[in-house]
Amino acid sequence: MITKTIRSVVLGAALAGTAFTVVAIAQENPMVGGAPMFADRNIIENAVNSADHTTLVAAVQAAGLVETLSGPGPFTVFAPTNEAFAALPAGTVENLLMPANLATLTKILTCHVVAADVMSEALVGMIQADGGTHAIETVGGCIINASVVDGMVVLTDEAGGTATVTIADVVQSNGVIHVIDAVLLPAM
Repeated sequence: MITKTIRSVVLGAALAGTAFTVVAIAQENPMVGGAPMFADRNIIENAVNSADHTTLVAAVQAAGLVETLSGPGPFTVFAPTNEAFAALPAGTVENLLMPANLATLTKILTCHVVAADVMSEALVGMIQADGGTHAIETVGGCIINASVVDGMVVLTDEAGGTATVTIADVVQSNGVIHVIDAVLLPAM
């Protein structure tokens, strides 16, 4: 009788833990651009559904990075919104999407990607451990400096521009997306 009760308690706890994990995962992934972001889909599979990231998706396609960002990763992508791209000087996006500017476009996009799975809690911990600013090296070779300003993670690019993380920890099967409100630029 005691063994049966212990088994029931252990099984109940295991099932409760499983249900809690599923609920926690569902809560961790907010809607982005009016679309649900599914933790079992990769970065590209989710990004194409976000109405706020159509410019980013078009740029990733033009740069030939779809296969890479669909791969196993892990990747952390700081994903600028359409509004972030629209804030660039007039004609910039159209110019970058031209085949002659593929190298520049690729450099800019890869300055938004880190070859690791970096959740916001870990990033804030690194910022604190480094005395308030943490340097992040991207796959494009850019250095982005992360800090916390008014409770928000702020990224400073090599050109001196800043972007704020507006939606953090959007879990993907091959990493994580953090939505940002500006395009990060490399030193030119």
